[in-house]
Amino acid sequence: MPVSDMRALRAIYTHKLLNPTTHKSLSKPSLIPLQSLQNPNFSRHFHSTCRLQRPEEPSTVTDSLKTETNSSSSVEIRRVWSVFGPASHTLVTPRVANKSSDVQEPRRESESESESESVSETQKGLSSLRNGVKESERDKTPRNVKKANSGTGNYREMARSNKKGGKVKTSWVCSSCGETYGQWWGACRSCHAMGTVKRFSESVEDADWGKVSGFQVSEKAVRSWMGKEAGEGGPMRLADVNQGITVIDRRIPMPGIFGSEVERVLGGGLVRGSLVLVGGDPGVGKSTLVLQMASLIAEGHELGKAAPVVYVSGEESVQQIGSRADRMKIETEDLFLYSSTDIEDILEKIQSLNPQALIIDSIQTVYLQGVAGSAGGIMQVKECTQALLRFAKKTNVPVLLIGHVTKSGDIAGPRVLEHIVDVVLYMEGEKSSAHRLLRSVKNRFGSTDELGVFEMSQSGLQAVSNPSEMFLSEQYSDSEYLAGLAVAVIMDGSRTFLIEIQALCVSESPSARQVNGVPPSRASMIISVLAKQAGLKLQENAIFLNVVSGVFLKDTAGDLAIAAAICSSFLEFPIPNSIAFIGEIGLGGELRQVPQMDKRIHTLAKLGYKKCIVPKSAKTSQGTPGFEDVKIIGCKDLKEVISNVFK
Repeated sequence: MPVSDMRALRAIYTHKLLNPTTHKSLSKPSLIPLQSLQNPNFSRHFHSTCRLQRPEEPSTVTDSLKTETNSSSSVEIRRVWSVFGPASHTLVTPRVANKSSDVQEPRRESESESESESVSETQKGLSSLRNGVKESERDKTPRNVKKANSGTGNYREMARSNKKGGKVKTSWVCSSCGETYGQWWGACRSCHAMGTVKRFSESVEDADWGKVSGFQVSEKAVRSWMGKEAGEGGPMRLADVNQGITVIDRRIPMPGIFGSEVERVLGGGLVRGSLVLVGGDPGVGKSTLVLQMASLIAEGHELGKAAPVVYVSGEESVQQIGSRADRMKIETEDLFLYSSTDIEDILEKIQSLNPQALIIDSIQTVYLQGVAGSAGGIMQVKECTQALLRFAKKTNVPVLLIGHVTKSGDIAGPRVLEHIVDVVLYMEGEKSSAHRLLRSVKNRFGSTDELGVFEMSQSGLQAVSNPSEMFLSEQYSDSEYLAGLAVAVIMDGSRTFLIEIQALCVSESPSARQVNGVPPSRASMIISVLAKQAGLKLQENAIFLNVVSGVFLKDTAGDLAIAAAICSSFLEFPIPNSIAFIGEIGLGGELRQVPQMDKRIHTLAKLGYKKCIVPKSAKTSQGTPGFEDVKIIGCKDLKEVISNVFK
C-alpha cells in the first residue's frame, strides 16, 4: 500500500477516535493517551488534534470529560483538522461548528440532517488531507511562499527575478594567456606575467534562460545561409576530397606587386574558409592593409568575375571608411561597408550578399548577446571568435580579423585566440620609418619564415621592390668621416637584409657606453673579446653602438660586423663600402658559422659587393655559380680579420 494512503487512513482513524460527538461508543479513557496514538514518523506538516483550546473551554482532558458528562452544559464543540495547502504551501485549519449536545435524547430529523452534513464535511476535509499528502510528496522543490501566496508566476520566474541569490561561479583568469586558477596569484604560472590574473564571475543559469554561445549563433547563421543542417556530411576519403580541386578552388589570388607580397606571407593566397588574425601596434597600418586586400579580392581579376566583399567596422563609421578608401584611390564597386558590433546582426545582414570574404575590424569591439562580460572581455572575444570560425568553415567564406595588441606586443585577449585562428599575422614598423614588415607567426597553410616588406605612402601601402638594400644609406668610400661603419648580412625569415652598424670610440671617457639596436649583453661580450683576444685597449674608451634605420639586431651573424665597426672607429680606419661581414664570434675570439650562408652571399652578389668576410669553416669555393664576382675571404679568428681588412 502506498505511504500516502497509509497516512490518510491513520489520519481518519485518529479523527474517529478523537471525535466524541460522532462516535458515542468511544470510551473516555481512550482520549488520555493522545500523544501515544500519533506515529513519530508522521509528517510534521499535519496535526491530528480534535479541538482548539479557547478561554471558555476546560484546559485539561479530565475537565473536558467532566464537561461532556454534564447534561446541562451546552459547550460548543468544533471539529478541526489541518490540511497542507498545495497552492499556498502552508497549513490550513478549517473549523466546523457542532452545537449538538451529548445528552442521550431521541434524534430529531433536523439533528440527523446536521449530523450528516458534518460527516460529509469531515469526509471532504479528509479527502483534502489525502490530496495534500500526495501533493507534498510529488513536489519536493523549495518554494517561494510569498510569491506562491500571491498566485502569480512560477518557480523559474521567481528564481529569475531573484537573480542575486543564484549561484555564481568565480574563477581567476590570466588576461595574457587565458590560464584559469581557483585563487588569485600575483604572477601567472603559465606565462609568468605579473599582475595579469583577474577575477572572473559567471552566473550559473539554465541554457533556456537566454544564455548564448558562439556555437549556437554560428549554427543558426549556417543553417539559414546554406539551407540545410550543419554537419550533415560524414567522413570522406582523402582521395575524394582532393579530386577535381584546383588551386583557384582552394585559394583566392591577389594580383599585382602588393598582392604578390601578401601572397608570399600567406603561403600562396588567401585560403577559402580560413580565419586570419592581423595584429600590430596602433597606427601601424592594419586597417589600411586589410582594406587594400579587400579591394583586390573584390575586383576578382584572377577569378574572372567580381565578387562582393564585406568590410565591417566596430570602430569607424561607414563615412570614415569611405573617406579613407577615397584617399587610397579605391573605387571597387563590389566592396560593401557596414558598421556594427553585434555578431548575430552581422551574420544576418551579409547573408543576402553571399560575399567572397568577410572582414571584422576589430575582434575586440564585437560582442554576442547573452554572453557574460562586455565587448573585449575574455569570454566575449573567445565566443565571438568561435562563432566566426564555425561560420567560415561551414560557408567556405574566409574571415579576416583585426586584433589589438598589449604593451608587450601580444594580441589582446586570451591566448586561446591565437590557437583558434588559422593564420596569425603581425604588422611591424617604427613611427619614424615608413617601412612596414608583415610577419607570419602562425600559418596552417604555409611557412612562417616568409616576410612581407612594404612602405607606407599617402595612397596606402606599397611593396618594396628590393628589400635587401632598403636599410642601406649612401656611402662614400675612403671618407674619414665613415670610420666605424660596417655592413652585416642578416636573415629575417626567408628574407635577406643588409644593415649598417655604426660604432664610435671616444678616448678618456671609460664610464660612458650607449647601445641602440643591439642587445647590451651581446655588445659587452664582443667588446670584452676584442680587448682580451685581439689586444685592443678599449678599457679607456667610451663606446657607442647604433644600428641604422632603427632595426633591432637579433641575428648572431651580425657579431662580426659589430666587431669590425668598433675596430674601424678605434683604429680610425674607414672600411671600403664594397666589403660585407658574416659570422658569429665566440668567447675565444674564433669565428663561427651561421645558417643559410649561400643565400646570404648570393644576395651580396646581386647587390654588387666585391668582398665578403666569413668564417673559414664556411668558405665557399670561388667557382660556385653565382659567386664569381664576390671574393670570399675566410678568417679563423678576429686577429686574421683585422690583418685582412685594416692593412
